[in-house]
Amino acid sequence: MPNGAKSGDVKKVVLAYSGGLDTSVILRWLQDEYNCEVVTFTADLGQGEEIEPARAKAEAMGIKEIYIEDLREEFVRDYVFPMFRSNAIYEGTYLLGTSIARPLIAKRQIEIAKEVGADAVSHGATGKGNDQVRFELGYYGLNPDIKVIAPWREWDLNSRTKLIEYAQKHQIQVPKDKAGEPPYSTDANLLHISYEGKALEDPWTEPDENMFTRSVSPENAPDTPTIIEVEFEAGDPVAVDGEKLSPAALLTRLNELAGANGIGRIDIVENRFVGMKSRGVYETPGGTILLSARRAVESLVLDKGALHLKDELMPRYAELVYNGFWFSPEREMLQSAIDQSQTNVSGTVRLKLYKGNVIVLGRKSPNSLYDEDVVTFEEDTVYDQRDAEGFIKLNALRLRLAGKLQK
Repeated sequence: MPNGAKSGDVKKVVLAYSGGLDTSVILRWLQDEYNCEVVTFTADLGQGEEIEPARAKAEAMGIKEIYIEDLREEFVRDYVFPMFRSNAIYEGTYLLGTSIARPLIAKRQIEIAKEVGADAVSHGATGKGNDQVRFELGYYGLNPDIKVIAPWREWDLNSRTKLIEYAQKHQIQVPKDKAGEPPYSTDANLLHISYEGKALEDPWTEPDENMFTRSVSPENAPDTPTIIEVEFEAGDPVAVDGEKLSPAALLTRLNELAGANGIGRIDIVENRFVGMKSRGVYETPGGTILLSARRAVESLVLDKGALHLKDELMPRYAELVYNGFWFSPEREMLQSAIDQSQTNVSGTVRLKLYKGNVIVLGRKSPNSLYDEDVVTFEEDTVYDQRDAEGFIKLNALRLRLAGKLQK
C-alpha cells in the first residue's frame, strides 16, 4: 500500500484549490516544502460562489496549469441522484451533502494528474475530519500508486493565528473575516451547505439566525403554502410543476422553493469516521423535498418485500458514502440492487411546502400496485375476509405454543 509523499520525491502535484485562505497557504507551502510544480483544480459544484477569482489568485502565485470546471450537472446526475435512489440518511438525519461531493473531486484530481503527468495529489482537509478519508480513499481506489500530500497532517501551522501569519509573511491575501475571530467552517455545494465550529462547538448553543444562507426561518416563511408537483422517471426526478429540467436545474429549482418556505434545516451531533462526535448545522432544502417525494412514489410502486429490503440496506449504503467508500465494490453492489428496484419508480407527487414542512398531498403512478378494489371498505368481490382467519392462526401458532409453555 503506498504511503504519503515525502519532500523531495514529488515532481508535480494536483491540488484541490478553492482560492480561499487555507488552500492558498497550502499552494505556497507545497512550492516551498516540496519544491515541486503545482497544478490547481477548482470545481464548481454549485457552492454559490464565483470560482473564476481562483484563476487570478493561482496565476499570481506562479501557477501555469489551472483547471476550473463546472461540474454541477455531473455532480447531481452521477452522484446525488444515484445516492438519493437509496433514500440514504446517515444516523437518521444527515442527507450526506458534504460526503457525496468528495468522490467527484477526487475522481477529477486523478484524471487531471494523468493528463498533466503529475505523480501526486493534495487536499486541504484536516487530520481530524472525515474529508481526508473520503478524498484519499477515492484517490487510492482510482490510482493505487498515487502519492498523497495532506499538509494539515504534516505542517506546524496548527492554529488560525499561525495560518494567517504565514499568509501575511508570503503576501497571500487574507480575507477580512479571516483576520479576526474565525468564522464558521462551511462547505457548500448544490445539495447543501454545512456550518461547524465557533459557537457551534457547544452543542447546547442555538445557531445564530444570521448564519443561514439558503433558507428563511420557518417562523418567517410565508403564511400561504406553496403547492408543487414533482415528476419521477425510473427513480430520478425529471420535472417540477410539469417543466422538464436537467438534474442541476431541477435541484436548483427545488432549493429555491424549499428555502423560501423554511425547509431543510437540521442541527445534529454526528459520529465521524475517525471516532469523535461532531456538531454540525446543515441546510439541504431541495434534498429534503426529494426524499419525501421519492418515498411517496415508492410507496405506490414498490413491492412490500423490495421496499422493506431497500430500507434495510439503506443504513449500510449511507455509512459507506459517509465514510468515503464510494468507489468500493460493496457500494457498487448495493447500487446495482438499488437501481434495479427503481425500474418502475415513475410517477408524480403533489406536495405542500409550509413553514419548514414538506407535506404529501397526493401521488400517482402508471406502475401503481395500489388497488382500490382490494383495499375498499365497501363491499367487494376480490377479497374473502374469512381467509384472514387461517392467516392469523398460522402466524399465531408459535405464540400460542410459547404461551402454553409459560402457563
